[in-house]
Amino acid sequence: MESLGLELIVRNVQDSINQGKVKEETGKYASRNALQTVTLLDAIEELKFDACIGGARRDEEKARAKERIFSVRDEFGQWNAKMQRPELFDMLNGKINIGENVRVFPISNWTELDVWNYIREERLEIPSIYFSHEREIIERDGMYWPFSPYLNTTEEEVPFRSKVRFRTVGDMTCTAAVLSEADKLEDIIEEILAAKISERGARIDDKRSEAAMEKRKQAGYF
Repeated sequence: MESLGLELIVRNVQDSINQGKVKEETGKYASRNALQTVTLLDAIEELKFDACIGGARRDEEKARAKERIFSVRDEFGQWNAKMQRPELFDMLNGKINIGENVRVFPISNWTELDVWNYIREERLEIPSIYFSHEREIIERDGMYWPFSPYLNTTEEEVPFRSKVRFRTVGDMTCTAAVLSEADKLEDIIEEILAAKISERGARIDDKRSEAAMEKRKQAGYF
């Protein structure tokens, strides 16, 4: 989806808001994630994509553990566990019907550790946000949130500075950081080896209900 370009994504988000397709949430736990789904579906419809490639992995979250590498979506972009095809002996069926599209997850079977080992092996450059850095944060529900104008805070949530990094990067309204001194690749790998939860544990939108991610996928989320 990166090939869409930032301008198209921003335009589609603003158009969706202007046309009343989505409404900005309000309140302490307001999230902007709903904008992503509408924007994605609008872009697929406008550009007539048959397939969109994503980086989701089965170990991230229990709803994604049900995913196939070739994840078939209906004409409304919706995901249905019952219509997914078995993937036996690495033989993948990529045929789709008119109106359908496929979300393709090439690294579905990878783990977070696999990703970081690949980054080390290939010596890839990655954004500094994944490494420990000092920034202004607040503590909420036992997690550390990046303090920003987009986050609805209370008077009790006083910002302070600390060293943190992000295991997953999403919208600022729903992605928390972890306290960390890991500013080198090897340190991050050691941290992951000791972690007891997946990186999606820092995404508050996944915790709204037991089926939060699955419901978003059913609505067309990646």
